[in-house]
Amino acid sequence: MSAGSVAVVVTEEIGLPSWDLYELSIPCTVFGKAQSDLADPWYELMLCGTGAGVGERPEDAGPGLVLRTGHGLDDLVGADTVIVPSVPDPCVEEGRPLPRELIRALRRAYDAGARMVSLCTGAFALAEAGLLDGRRATAHWLHTAQLAERYPKVRVDDSVLYVDDGDVLTSAGLTAGLDLCLHLVRRDLGAHVANQLARRMVVPAHRPGGQAQFIDLSVPTTDDDALAPVLDWARSRLDRPLTVRDLARRAAMSPRTFYRRVQEATGTTPLQWLLTQRLGRAQALLESTDLPIEKIGELSGLGTANNLRHHFLRHIGVSPSEYRRAFPRTVPVPVPGTGAGAGSG
Repeated sequence: MSAGSVAVVVTEEIGLPSWDLYELSIPCTVFGKAQSDLADPWYELMLCGTGAGVGERPEDAGPGLVLRTGHGLDDLVGADTVIVPSVPDPCVEEGRPLPRELIRALRRAYDAGARMVSLCTGAFALAEAGLLDGRRATAHWLHTAQLAERYPKVRVDDSVLYVDDGDVLTSAGLTAGLDLCLHLVRRDLGAHVANQLARRMVVPAHRPGGQAQFIDLSVPTTDDDALAPVLDWARSRLDRPLTVRDLARRAAMSPRTFYRRVQEATGTTPLQWLLTQRLGRAQALLESTDLPIEKIGELSGLGTANNLRHHFLRHIGVSPSEYRRAFPRTVPVPVPGTGAGAGSG
């Protein structure tokens, strides 16, 4: 079983700080290390370097890592898939030009029929090569505004994990790059192989590309001794009706004072804080149990299945069912606040 060759671009230019090694490690792991013990590896992995990345370390390369690769940019042409993990920070933040030989090599690889993929700021290289013109694409949400401003022909979507546009695919940063690489395996070799690989890597097998990049379900910690007990009390009763007046009475405050104190401590309103906690409870139940959606709505305090779907689509970007599919279970997991083990795998 083979899915062809994967060429990963390693960009290291003298005078430019290194790119993020995390993004580079993702395709190396998915298409290389994770299958290294197989008798018949699924992919042939090549690291293709530019500039100081090929050969010996130059004297003026400065501190940090310089990677030596076994292939140059000419080897991008003929690869089945080309991945640009990221580009050096100054090329994004300061607009420093990307190596022209890299841009030409990307264009030639695409013209030769390669599937083009970017992780995080690698989208800037594909955009510079004109490969994203007229296409929907994404990058890490911290950089999407710069991408849209610099390349107005690109339809930048800053809200998704990754975009599959057929022969050109882009992802947000960090773990979204892993999601996209596993999506490629799923496309090439099917769900069974992708699930096997994800299990080896101890990660969710599949997160849909349309899931939101940034979901702020956290609550800042607080040193407010009067608030901490009532917030803990509310978390243990998320499946019950709760009002600001209920919480204020529990805290021995007026509703107005309670509202102000919660806003100061958490940065949000009491009702928004409750919604955040309920969404977090629903996520935990979806990840760890097989309870029906209707029951999860009840236990999280979000009400009906329709109401749960509404809040998930609005705040998380996918339906509860899609979210659940990313977390296959093999054993029952106890869920805090619901009594005992809330389901079976």
